[in-house]
Order: sequence, then structure tokens, then C-alpha cells
Amino acid sequence: MPEICRFYGIVIKMYFADHAPPHFHVEYADHEARIAIDTLGVISGKLPPRAMGLVAEWATLHQQDLLVLWAKATRLEQLHRLDPLP
Repeated sequence: MPEICRFYGIVIKMYFADHAPPHFHVEYADHEARIAIDTLGVISGKLPPRAMGLVAEWATLHQQDLLVLWAKATRLEQLHRLDPLP
């Protein structure tokens, strides 16, 4: 699963040929979650509130980029990294 971004101890990944709905995976310490790209809602898992706030802020900035990466991942194309939060 390619890592597409890392910031403040948060790791964002996306699987190739993953199942719908379009989403990305988040790892933070010993927490994991799957986040829907369109709504930025949690599909499964749980993150601490501060980490979830940072992920939501980052994903809002990159929502269109995440959809592009999702489309690439479904076609098994190479994924590029996205900029982290400053």
C-alpha cells in the first residue's frame, strides 16, 4: 500500500485496486481509520480527535488530488505523494 503523505506522525496510504467507496487509510500511533474522500467521514476505525482534525484539514486541502489518486490506484498506476500540512 503506497504511502501518499506523512505529517505530525500521521501516515496516509491508499491501496491499489481497493473497493468502493473512494477512501484513504490513516495510521497514527496505534490507531487506524479509513476515511471517505467525498464526505471525509470515517468509514471504519477511529483516530484521536486532534489527529482526526489534522487529517480533515489536510484532506480538505487535497480532496481533488485524492480523487485523482483514487482513479490512478484503481487503474494500478503509480501514485504520487501529496504535500503535508505545514
